[in-house]
Amino acid sequence: MPEVVKILIAAVLPALVLIYYIYRKDKYQREPVRQLLKAFGYGILSVFVVLWIFGPAIAMVTIPEPSTAFGAFWNAFLTAGLPEEVAKLLCLWLFLRKNPYFDEYIDGIVYAVCVGMGFAAFENVGYLFSNADAWREIGLLRAILSIPGHFFFAVTMGYFYSKAVFGDPAKRIWNFALALLVPVLLHGLFDALLMTSDAVGGSASAIMLFGGLWFYMFSTSKKRIREHLKNS
Repeated sequence: MPEVVKILIAAVLPALVLIYYIYRKDKYQREPVRQLLKAFGYGILSVFVVLWIFGPAIAMVTIPEPSTAFGAFWNAFLTAGLPEEVAKLLCLWLFLRKNPYFDEYIDGIVYAVCVGMGFAAFENVGYLFSNADAWREIGLLRAILSIPGHFFFAVTMGYFYSKAVFGDPAKRIWNFALALLVPVLLHGLFDALLMTSDAVGGSASAIMLFGGLWFYMFSTSKKRIREHLKNS
């Protein structure tokens, strides 16, 4: 098998596995595969939203280098957490705003995951090809850390998005706000702790905090999926 094909598979397969996982969770009224693929495409589109819209704006801001804990946190939120989650939420909204298949709570999570995995897979392709000499090691690390991270952010976004659409109308704006704010916070902390660990030579405290955050997102995502399955 050509090396290029191996890299593409390593980059995309983890995202597809997580899409299949959430697709299988929706046991009662599964979404059409073509809709999942379309949402995945919107996730790829969100990468270009970040590059073309947020990229020039970020370039005009002086952001500290991630060589210190302070710089790592600023870098994580301003270059990754905020622009990426805004772009993904925008593309999720564009996809769902007139979509007749979005008709129950769990659908918000399913489609948000597809958007998030589209973003993550496309981003992963770039990372692996730009580090082709070590694509196996980087691909494994990102399959364990970064791709599941984007999955957790997406579950959170879809959870609150569905609550905004199908839940208490009095809390509609608040839930829409949470669909952005909570993923931004989680994404920023996720990247910041990874950067902080690198900046200070792999400090035990940063690694422990990262592990705690990962476990929190994992357990919370399971609860949110179960809750919306019951409501659907």
